[in-house]
Amino acid sequence: MNRRHWLQTVGAAMAPAALWAQDAQPTPPTPSRLPAWRGFNLLSMFYLNRSAPDGFSEADFDLVADLGFNFVRLPMDYRYWVDPNDWTQLREEVLAKVDQAVQWGRERRIHVQLNLHRAPGFTVAQPAEPRSLWTDPTALEACAAHWAHFARRYKGRPNSELSFNPLNEPTNQVTPEDHRRVIERLAQAIRAEDPDRLIVCDGRGYARIPPSELVGLKVAVSTHHYDPHRLTHYKASWVEGSSSWPVPTWPLQEGDRRFDRQRLYQERIEPWKELERQGVGVHCGEFGCHNQTPHSVALAWMRDVLALLREAGWGWALWNLRGSFGIFDSQRSDVRYEPYRGHQLDRAMLELLREASA
Repeated sequence: MNRRHWLQTVGAAMAPAALWAQDAQPTPPTPSRLPAWRGFNLLSMFYLNRSAPDGFSEADFDLVADLGFNFVRLPMDYRYWVDPNDWTQLREEVLAKVDQAVQWGRERRIHVQLNLHRAPGFTVAQPAEPRSLWTDPTALEACAAHWAHFARRYKGRPNSELSFNPLNEPTNQVTPEDHRRVIERLAQAIRAEDPDRLIVCDGRGYARIPPSELVGLKVAVSTHHYDPHRLTHYKASWVEGSSSWPVPTWPLQEGDRRFDRQRLYQERIEPWKELERQGVGVHCGEFGCHNQTPHSVALAWMRDVLALLREAGWGWALWNLRGSFGIFDSQRSDVRYEPYRGHQLDRAMLELLREASA
């Protein structure tokens, strides 16, 4: 073996160990600077279903890790772990399953972000909450108590492993003043138990409006990318009128408005870059395209969104891993799926995500 060959062989052998050492001590995430985490939303506790078992799937964490991704967001419905008649009484046997998911992430070096998709007093899902987090002090204090419990429960877990995303998609009706007041109270409850816990907050307008009102609260922010809606949610059963929309294309012409990569940058990237320039870290907590949009159109749109996020230096999480927006079991009629560990894999979408992660 000549010296050059020996050096190449030794270098190849050392590379995994060097990468492990580098990854073992990453730069800690902070409210002003988030890593470019890339991964998926896992929906096992996204919406209360009493007929299905509680808890997340370890196999999902295996899929995420084995495919080379490092982030999962867990949107959850608080009704899973409360007494149906008292939202202050928490069920330990259910919360232990959230503990399990956090631990699975740790074991696979996947960052876990906990989110209340339905929080006491607020959800974008149906039915609406009986009390309003934004106007009812009782609802706000109940929500604060839930987050204080999570903070106490996971105190000491490093921010490289775990972050909190308090509320999913505050709507257009939420004012900047109410948003700041509520987030300030939730952050206060969290920090009373765990002063250094990383908090990442969705923007208003369904996470489309940069929440400049949160500057100074020492929180990072999350944007969601589903624009144009007529492309990403074409024929989505939960979107009124979507079944009558014309078949989308990309770029998409909607009346006198043209949606293309440049428009996405101007409307969905640059305003958030301005917030970032004020010292606020940014991540894309959701994006994706429903399975009724033609596959070629979905991939073309995703390619542009991923390129913009990469240029911005932001990470992302696809909605979802398994299901109509995901890379597994999406039930598209125009995809030749590949069997993979008991699932149907959309290989073209996976490779697009991998390319954006390289």
